[in-house]
Amino acid sequence: MSDSTDQNGAPIKDLTIREFLDALGSKSPTPGGGASAGLCAAIGAAQARMVLNFTIGKAKYEAYEAENLARLDQLIALESEALIACDRDAHAYSKLNALWGLNKDDPERVKNWDSAVQGAIDAPRSLLHACARIARILDGCCGTTNRMLRSDLGVSAALIRGAAQSASWNIRINLPLLDDDARARIGSESSEELEQIEQLCARVEERCA
Repeated sequence: MSDSTDQNGAPIKDLTIREFLDALGSKSPTPGGGASAGLCAAIGAAQARMVLNFTIGKAKYEAYEAENLARLDQLIALESEALIACDRDAHAYSKLNALWGLNKDDPERVKNWDSAVQGAIDAPRSLLHACARIARILDGCCGTTNRMLRSDLGVSAALIRGAAQSASWNIRINLPLLDDDARARIGSESSEELEQIEQLCARVEERCA
């Protein structure tokens, strides 16, 4: 699967901020909401890495050193996962959008429709799962990281909540394309996971206040 989704064929992670914003604001379906959600999650993870990097090595937090080092490694991986999600979502949408333009009885559409719909839902679901993991890490950072950076930890929580809510929208828009059983199951699972993320992030923000 290609990860090239902007108008010039470059992966989103390789664009400058200006290039990404221009591509996002252009009259083109990709990059769109999925890329915004993924980038928001990646920024949230990076913000939390900053908090950890200002904590690790300080004598005051020595008791949490091993935990914080593990959290840092996890956030690095999740940040990369979120950036990949930007392109994965755009690629999935492009595939589905191409099939939309075909007649319902077109052999190509009949053959590829179900997998395209599933791909368009799997991409934001994967990002939602990543946001849940990041939110749990942020919760663990409360009380174990440098209090001087509690505002940055709060910002991270706000970003992850926004990314999760955005991913949820990208799931929701495609749910009507599923059969009744799958729609009910995925809709319920995603709503429950989003609620858990929102609760965790709210708790982090409260503890950072």
